[in-house]
Amino acid sequence: MSYGGYGGYGGPPGPPPYGGAPSGYGGGFTTHVGLPPPPPGADPQLWSYFTTVDHDRSGAITAVELERALVNGDWTPFDLDTVKLLMTIFDVDRSGTIGFNEFVGLWKYIKDWQNVFAHFDRDRSGSIDGHELRNALTQFGYNLSPPILNLLQKKYASETRALGHAAAGINFDRFVRACVVVKQLTDSFRKLDADQDGWIQISYDQFMNTVLSLP
Repeated sequence: MSYGGYGGYGGPPGPPPYGGAPSGYGGGFTTHVGLPPPPPGADPQLWSYFTTVDHDRSGAITAVELERALVNGDWTPFDLDTVKLLMTIFDVDRSGTIGFNEFVGLWKYIKDWQNVFAHFDRDRSGSIDGHELRNALTQFGYNLSPPILNLLQKKYASETRALGHAAAGINFDRFVRACVVVKQLTDSFRKLDADQDGWIQISYDQFMNTVLSLP
């Protein structure tokens, strides 16, 4: 399976639909009962999710409400940096909140990533290890070197093991963030690489190493 590439570092499209993942696999929204009926034309299930997340019934979802609602497959909450990233992507009108139409896009995005996560979590451990991360990024078209892959795994590991041991696996939320960050950094590098040879004033590896080493 190939998603194309760009020069030596790739530039894939959005996450591909790999087919259905088990319900709740990889993460998603918590839900409750006793919600108001949907407005005309709204998908009832998506409206149910939206009103569940919109605790204060303001008609829009804040970062705090989104953080409360999103959970990984092991029921751990999403980390705040991932929530902020999702808000940045889907707050199209830059209101600081997510309206229902924006939420529809966010919901589909998370569902697509659930399928991606399930596809690459070959051992069904509920997290992505270094080998699985390499497979995912390679299929997305990112040809990262082993040192950069190792740095990426350590940076986004859901927990850090004792000194001298490999980093722990990457949970769903951090996997999404890692892949999105790699795409954003690669896109930024592409803009500077006029001749598309994988080099600017510094190499792609040096660029990635510098940025990923930041706090």
